[in-house]
Amino acid sequence: MKDGIHPNYREVVFHDVSNDFKFITRSTIGTKDKIEFEGKEYPLVKIEVSAESHPFYTGKHKIVDTAGRVDKFRKKFGTVGSKTAVSAQ
Repeated sequence: MKDGIHPNYREVVFHDVSNDFKFITRSTIGTKDKIEFEGKEYPLVKIEVSAESHPFYTGKHKIVDTAGRVDKFRKKFGTVGSKTAVSAQ
């Protein structure tokens, strides 16, 4: 490998701010923030969603109906391809 052309690959702490979950992984992402985690200082990257908070991975998927948009969509497209249960009308 040539010297000086590759980004710095190091351990980084990712912090899911939605549920205060932190994990260490290796990354080349640039960040100015630092955090002490498990007795060692690491670069910090704040994220909105991780596997700990994403509805697909947690099984807490919910449909938020705003002004009947879900009903309007179901009337227009029916249940084709729907993975959620449709209530009897």
